[in-house]
Amino acid sequence: MCQDCKKPYYITTAIAYASGKPHIGNTYEIVLADSIARYKRARGYDVFFQTGTDEHGQKIEEKAEAAGVTPQEFVDRSAGEIRRIWDLMNTSYDKFIRTTDREHEAQVQKIFKKLYDQGDIYKGAYEGLYCTPCESFWTPSQLVDGKCPDCGREVQPAKEEAYFFRMSKYAPRLIEYINEHPEFIQPVARKNEMMNNFLLPGLQDLCVSRTTFSWGIPVTFDPKHVTYVWLDALTNYITGIGYDCDGNSTDQFKKYWPGDLHLIGKDIIRFHTIYWPIFLMALDLPLPKQVFGHPWLLQGDGKMSKSKGNVLYADTLVDFFGVDAVRYFVLHEMPFENDGVISWELMVERMNSDLANILGNLVNRTISMTNKYFGGIVADKGVCGPEDEDLKAVVLEAVKKADAKMEQLRVADAITEIFNIFRRSNKYIDETAPWVLAKDEAQKGRLSTVLYNLTEAIAIGASLLESFMPETSARILEQLKTEKRSLDQLNTFGLYPSGHQVTDKPEILFARMDVKEVLEKAEALQAAEAAKEDKASDENEEGEDGIDLEPKAEITYDDFAKLQFQVGEIIKCEAVPKSKKLLCSQVKIGTRTRQIISGIKAHYSPEEMVGKKVMVVTNLKPAKLAGLLSEGMILCAEDAEGNLALMTPEKKMPAGAEIC
Repeated sequence: MCQDCKKPYYITTAIAYASGKPHIGNTYEIVLADSIARYKRARGYDVFFQTGTDEHGQKIEEKAEAAGVTPQEFVDRSAGEIRRIWDLMNTSYDKFIRTTDREHEAQVQKIFKKLYDQGDIYKGAYEGLYCTPCESFWTPSQLVDGKCPDCGREVQPAKEEAYFFRMSKYAPRLIEYINEHPEFIQPVARKNEMMNNFLLPGLQDLCVSRTTFSWGIPVTFDPKHVTYVWLDALTNYITGIGYDCDGNSTDQFKKYWPGDLHLIGKDIIRFHTIYWPIFLMALDLPLPKQVFGHPWLLQGDGKMSKSKGNVLYADTLVDFFGVDAVRYFVLHEMPFENDGVISWELMVERMNSDLANILGNLVNRTISMTNKYFGGIVADKGVCGPEDEDLKAVVLEAVKKADAKMEQLRVADAITEIFNIFRRSNKYIDETAPWVLAKDEAQKGRLSTVLYNLTEAIAIGASLLESFMPETSARILEQLKTEKRSLDQLNTFGLYPSGHQVTDKPEILFARMDVKEVLEKAEALQAAEAAKEDKASDENEEGEDGIDLEPKAEITYDDFAKLQFQVGEIIKCEAVPKSKKLLCSQVKIGTRTRQIISGIKAHYSPEEMVGKKVMVVTNLKPAKLAGLLSEGMILCAEDAEGNLALMTPEKKMPAGAEIC
């Protein structure tokens, strides 16, 4: 037993937003957390691994309405799909929490009331710029090129009554804590970003309730308000293990809190290293020991999104490569601090070189030679050669290095160390040339020792591999007819029982793949999926299906400012005689009425048009269409099938209001 045996270890992922199917970049996080949780269990820790779904908010409400279902029905479906992917990837989580769980909702309401009663939450009004997909308010100075600094989308002006949390009250205490606990935020670059960009310049109070949508946890003492995203979502880390705001927390909470590791994407590190610690301080709870903001897994040179057409899904990749190959790829190809890249070509390359050749071929050759030369019996005859000591040294050093890398959360580096065992073993085969030894009866003892050393090296490597490729590890050990070793046992070379027999039917672990064939199949599959997605109502977190247009030449703001857009009210509309396309509308703009000719007869009847508020370009030079004067342009949106929709104001606006 190691000194860390039975020591509690609580690890969490960020809870996935239940807006649609997670892509492989989202899935990377749960696989990464699983590899850490499995490794900690192998070290003897009492691990509790929690993941789940974030299920409230305006975006969910809008998506449910668009899909024609209730928000609860929508999140039930989305959460089920997310859990299916997590299970597909063979992740060993202990709890899957949903923010619609009754226990969670009850505690959030208690937490909100407690913070309000002690003066940390107060009622006010919010006026700012709002990003619906991110559910975040921004000031003009925080925008990047006039858009949301987190996702790059458009923001809209918003004003509403809201409750706020007094962030500034706790900011000095948090700054002091971060300075005294340099390990709290990892990697270090993330810590510097949080300190320099947010904490040191001064924190603004945080909006923690909303009134413009209803799909959320109601504030008990002011039910027209619902709890806003972060006070709801972040508290899952304590409610999921039995925290009770009234002081009756469970033994499980007392055992596992403070959490050991929050594993999250770098895009939400601000919420986890500023908002969350401050909430905990206000609740008089200890802070988690570490927050690790992992980089992104990119497709090509950009973040995955449906609008870019570059989304890869875990189940699609699994169909091509298998679960463990996908796990290997996402874990091995992701650097510690920088973004990783995934592509079909790179997947095939890793499949062929690392998995089929370095690992699969090594295992198959070793077992096949053992069966061919010794009837499957592995025996250490003690006939050593100059190559043996170096092989043993490399194997045992790799065990130590992999362990050290995992302590630093450098998972990709740990896997590299494990594969160094397999690489060195392949080199050992080349050095000892078993097929040559087999020709000389006098070398039979040496040949047996060589095959024993190879079997032992593979057994050690396969045991280490369990945290990252559990199915592959089990298949290798099954073929060697041996059990997985504890980490303590891996520090000794030579524990494989001499005289033991391996399987007489070695299997191919990974088959080589033809990149051209894979690309052709992938292209056909993605085309079929794209067609299916066009008809589906549920979308991933990047929002609604988009249409890419051929870009026109760039214009300056001065060019754009020359156009005048106003709200117009259609007070009369008639079909243009002898025209299949045109309608003639009388449009009230301010105190004046204009005549506008529009080619929308196939989509709207004259009767439908009357009374509508529309978006009008009012400073176009008048032109004649079908002999009639048109004094402007009514704007519409058009989808890929040519369907039109009038652009209308979201809220009640007077005719003539400027659109800016």
